Amino acid sequence: MINVLFFADLREAAGSEKVSVEADGLSVSELKTKLLSSYELNNLDHAMVAVNEEYSQDDTLLKRGDVVAFIPPVSGG
Repeated sequence: MINVLFFADLREAAGSEKVSVEADGLSVSELKTKLLSSYELNNLDHAMVAVNEEYSQDDTLLKRGDVVAFIPPVSGG
């Protein structure tokens, strides 16, 4: 299992700030696809991704115990 953290509007869309997902061996891109099948996360593809507190790319492979954070873009003045 990996822990997935959602921030800002993604947290509201998911209905939780944290979920646990079976994603050992999946890439970040495959995790996104899996999450999109379970939640209405319209902004997920625009979010920055961090794995274990380091920014990551879609091809990053996940392993059990990882913490993946999705951080949507923020605008404001």
